[in-house]
Amino acid sequence: MNDNIDFDQFREQWLEEVTTGDPSTIELGRRFAFKLVSQWLDAEEGSTDLVFCDGAGDGGIDLAYLDREDDEGEPDNVASGHTWYLFQSKYGTAFQGVTTLRAEGHKVIDTLDRRRQNLSSLAEGLLDRLMTFRKAASEKDRIVLAFATERALSEEERRVLQDLRAVGQQRLGAIFDIESVSIETIYERIQEELAARRKPLTMPLRAKLVAPSEALLIGAVGLVDLYEFLKAYRDATEDLDRLYEKNVRRFLGTRGRVNKSMMDTLKEAPQHFGLYNNGITFVVTDFQLGNNASVELIEPYIVNGCQTTRTIWEVCRQRLEAGGTGTSPELEAWKESLSSGVAICKIVKVGAAGANLLTAITRYTNTQNQVREKDFIALTSDFQSWAGLMGDRYGVYLEIQRGGWDSQKALQKQQPAVRQFADHANAFDLIKVYGSGWLSEAGLAFGKNPPFLPNGSVFKRIVNQEGVEEGKPFGVEDLYAAYLIQTETEQYGFGRGAKKPSRRQTKFLFYLVIIELLKDAASRGGLSTAHKDLSLAILKLCSQGNEAAAAALFDSAVEVIDTYLTQGDDNSVFEEPAYKQTFNLDLNGFLKWEQVAKTEQNCPRFRNLLAVTKVAMARRTGGQPSPREAIIQAISK
Repeated sequence: MNDNIDFDQFREQWLEEVTTGDPSTIELGRRFAFKLVSQWLDAEEGSTDLVFCDGAGDGGIDLAYLDREDDEGEPDNVASGHTWYLFQSKYGTAFQGVTTLRAEGHKVIDTLDRRRQNLSSLAEGLLDRLMTFRKAASEKDRIVLAFATERALSEEERRVLQDLRAVGQQRLGAIFDIESVSIETIYERIQEELAARRKPLTMPLRAKLVAPSEALLIGAVGLVDLYEFLKAYRDATEDLDRLYEKNVRRFLGTRGRVNKSMMDTLKEAPQHFGLYNNGITFVVTDFQLGNNASVELIEPYIVNGCQTTRTIWEVCRQRLEAGGTGTSPELEAWKESLSSGVAICKIVKVGAAGANLLTAITRYTNTQNQVREKDFIALTSDFQSWAGLMGDRYGVYLEIQRGGWDSQKALQKQQPAVRQFADHANAFDLIKVYGSGWLSEAGLAFGKNPPFLPNGSVFKRIVNQEGVEEGKPFGVEDLYAAYLIQTETEQYGFGRGAKKPSRRQTKFLFYLVIIELLKDAASRGGLSTAHKDLSLAILKLCSQGNEAAAAALFDSAVEVIDTYLTQGDDNSVFEEPAYKQTFNLDLNGFLKWEQVAKTEQNCPRFRNLLAVTKVAMARRTGGQPSPREAIIQAISK
């Protein structure tokens, strides 16, 4: 992000997508909330875990999202917590400061406490899910009321959230929490240097430290002192996750994995915690040693130890903030043990312009521990290289950090002399397109994100394994081919708002069908069907002069989807044995199945429909080449 782009410029571009087309007030709030949710928590459009409730009888909940924290790539002894986020969308004049926060906050708490009547059917359905969730919740699960605003909350408004948090936890228990997210949150998270945009954040930390060099402090921090630091940081920013965001995590609700053994140690023998844990690493722009074993951290970020600190946060929050006026000998004994527990701590001064050093520290200090590889997608040299090549070769801005496109548009408007991109694509979205089509992982792509992220199972197949084994590794041509298919998919109206019901949940399946039909044509034409060659074939098909051949492929693929989702057709999804028997007529669940569309055994109706379509593509009409012949001719050039 260019340092010359201020928040108002970024905000203007960010809202452009929200306000386009003169939407109704309800639709405006819905778009605003969804864009924030998608960037903050990486929620996907069309997910069954995304519930829109806004309107009459919504109980104060405009949008809800269940973050299930998928365990892709995690050890068996690592469990993830689930979090329900209940969003209050306050765009424009809908937000009137503390008055709005108090009124809407109490409204949601009343709803969750079953004290509101006349809820809409959508809100009632959501509330039933939330009640079931509360009954089955473990100590790792949460319900979070999140206020979505344009600008960050003021100090007075944050104090109101603290009051609401106390009320909610008194009535609903420790499972309840409150957070806030705004366009300004997104803006701050994508700046390369936060210190250039606001007064540096200075936070005190009590710790016993020594200084081997002028840029390094090493020592130990008490677990209680560390928890107090985390509390103070959350109160100052209303966004604890920002502590893990420096140059690495962008717009993501990084609810770190909770390691069972670490949590057990904290609960049973916190005095031994420092013996078993590798510790945490802070990076700061500067630090100032004070008296009484304290240090002032200027612009602190944790680049190693997210799992450690989030586990400490959860355990201490549950036990120290539970309330109650009586005494518990067991709890008092635990507090005594906790007071002698420590975590090893390293604080590194990188300066105001230490991006390269910060990247190296982040990467190397995380080599021993499982981390969310999504956090490193922007640091991956391949993605950085591909972003440049996408722009140079194809004129497409490749977004490798959430919000990068909004920032680029603001820069282009402010500085007409810089390169002006009209088209853009998100790198992660293109990886899912490629995985769905080339690797036939349509169900996995529809249902999950982690397998398609760096270190995920599908990502490894794409980048590290299958292409290399073919001698034609994945590259920018494959990303651009995925972009071309994604663009065609949008033209055919796939997605949550699709006018045709058959296209609302099937865009990933559509990607699979396109590549299946293309592969068949290439094979029958004696051409290679290696992944790279299929990508190059897409590039040729979508080039000038081959419009008819491209239409033949995409139209045939659309016909497969529309037929498959049509009730009464012999080859309909509704006639699939697995849809009826395994998934009990749950279409969403069936389409998220990892085996969907892959084999004759699992999906005989789909495979038969695909075979019929391939035969039909060989037929000529009116003396013209068949669709298959047109495709072969176009990709053979």
